[in-house]
Amino acid sequence: MTDPVPHRPVDRLYLWLLTRPEQPLPIAELNLVRSNQGVSLRYLAAWLQRGFPLSEDLPLIDEEFLPTEKGVAVGAVDDARPDRWGERVIRCIDKPARLSLLEYLYFAGDDRSGALGVSTSAEHYLPRRLGPLPTLDEADQIHGLIRKVQENEPIPPEQRRLISPGVTMGGARPKALLNIAGDQWVIKFANGEPTDTPLIEHAAMTLARKAEIRVAATMAVTLTHGHAVAVKRFDRNRDVRVHCLSAGVALRAAAERFGYPELAQLLRRKGVTAGDLYVGHMRELFRRMVFNILIDNTDDHETNHALLMTDAQQYELSPAYDVLPSGQALGFQQMRVGEHEADSTLANALSMSQMFGLRKDDAVRELRTVTRVVDGWKEHFKACGVTSCDIDLYAQQIDRPLLREQRNEVKGGQPRVG
Repeated sequence: MTDPVPHRPVDRLYLWLLTRPEQPLPIAELNLVRSNQGVSLRYLAAWLQRGFPLSEDLPLIDEEFLPTEKGVAVGAVDDARPDRWGERVIRCIDKPARLSLLEYLYFAGDDRSGALGVSTSAEHYLPRRLGPLPTLDEADQIHGLIRKVQENEPIPPEQRRLISPGVTMGGARPKALLNIAGDQWVIKFANGEPTDTPLIEHAAMTLARKAEIRVAATMAVTLTHGHAVAVKRFDRNRDVRVHCLSAGVALRAAAERFGYPELAQLLRRKGVTAGDLYVGHMRELFRRMVFNILIDNTDDHETNHALLMTDAQQYELSPAYDVLPSGQALGFQQMRVGEHEADSTLANALSMSQMFGLRKDDAVRELRTVTRVVDGWKEHFKACGVTSCDIDLYAQQIDRPLLREQRNEVKGGQPRVG
C-alpha cells in the first residue's frame, strides 16, 4: 500500500519514539535548515519532562539544536536517514517534488534503522508506510526490481512495497527487507562486483563467529542468478524496536575521533555495567578490529559499527555486521587503529591495547585466537560454497605478504609490539 495522498514538501516534520510501536511517543520537531542543507531538532515539552537525550550532543534542554556540518541531521537523527541505496530508491520510485534531507527522512518510511520514526503530525504518528514486508519466496522478484531501480525503469505501484528505502545504517549495496518467520531480515544483493559478494559476506560473517565474535545471523539465499545474503536485524525483537546509534554518530556526539580505541573508551564510560559487560564488549571490539585487519576488511568505517541503547541509556556493542574482505589491499582501515593511526598492522593494534582494557599478554592471546581462525579462511569459504575462482581472487589480498607474515609472527609467538 502506498501513501493515500502525495507528499507535499514541508519545512517541518516530527520525530517519534517507537520502542513500543503500539504506543508511539512524540519526541521533537524537525526543521529544515536551509543555510547548510541540514535538519535541526527541538524537543517537545512533554519529552523534556519524561524523555531521555537521544545522543550525548542532544541534552534535554529547551533549545533548537542546529547541525554544524553541511547536509546532516543533528545527533541521533542522522541515523534515521536512509543509506545511499535508500536514497536511490526514493529518487527512482517516489520522485519527491523536493530532494532535501527532510524528504529523505520522511520517505525512509516506518522500517528505518533503530527506534525513531518520522511523522507529518505531532499529535498522531503518521509515517510513510509501504505495506506488508515481502517474504523469502519473493527474493528473485525483488532482485528483478532492483535491476529496474539501477536502470531507472518504472516500478509498478503494486510492487513498490517489495523495496524498502530506509533499512540499514550506511552502505550503497542494493537491499530490501524480508519477513522470515515473523522476524525482520535485511536481504542484500550483488552490485556488479566480479565476485559473488553476498556469498563472500555470509562466509566472512560465519568465519568471524568462529573467532568468538558476536555477529548478526546470516543465511545465503540462492537466486536464479547468483546469491543474496540475508542478515537478521539486531535492532528488532519481533514487535520491539531498539534505539541504536552508529559509531559515527555516537563518537561525534562525544566529540571523539573516529577510532577503535575511542569507541572502546566510549563503551568504558557509557557501556552497560551489569557484570562488567562493558569490559567484554571492549575486548570483543579489539577482536573485531584484528579480524578486520587480517581479512582485509578495510571498509570498516564508523557507520559499520553500532551501539544499542538500553532502557537505562547505557550502550551495548551491537552484533557485528557488514564484515567481509574489501579486496582492495589498501593497507589502512577506515577508523584509527592505534598509535600509527589507521595502518593495518597487528603491531598498531597492540600499540593501544590498554585502551580496550587489555594487558599486553591478554591482547596477544586475542591475536592468536583470531589468527588461528583466519588461517583456515580458505577451507571455511569453500565449505560455504564460495568458488575456487573467488577464493583465489581474495587470496591475493588476504594472503599477501603484509598480512600473511603478520599471521606467521603471531603463530611463532613473536608478534611485533608498537
